[in-house]
Amino acid sequence: MGKVESMAVQYHEGIGRRKSSTARVRIQPGTGNFVVNGKPAQEYFTRLGDMDAIMEPMRVVGMEGKLDVSVLVMGGGVTGQTGAVRHGLARALLAMDPDLRPVLRKGGFLTRDAREKERKKPGLKRARKAPTYTKR
Repeated sequence: MGKVESMAVQYHEGIGRRKSSTARVRIQPGTGNFVVNGKPAQEYFTRLGDMDAIMEPMRVVGMEGKLDVSVLVMGGGVTGQTGAVRHGLARALLAMDPDLRPVLRKGGFLTRDAREKERKKPGLKRARKAPTYTKR
């Protein structure tokens, strides 16, 4: 996470995680290109509302359309990946400008959502669901 300079291309990186997904997000000044795993973001996240959720940190800080975003995301499902990209984007924006911390913190974009799937316990049907009790 931080500034990296190589071949005159300066970018800022943020790593976001959610459930079992991890996203490496790189931002640099540009025209608003958004690429996820080599595809345009609209093609990768086709579910209704996912792109809005991902773009929220940029919208809050007023950087929408001013940055090129490149994302490498792996693991988990659609919801986890959406959350991971959003988290990584917020962290990358913070790396670019530390003064954005209060705004991003207030929106809840910097907090890692720690909720994970709970393991199934022996003797139960699921993590907490017990088999039906019968007296006789």
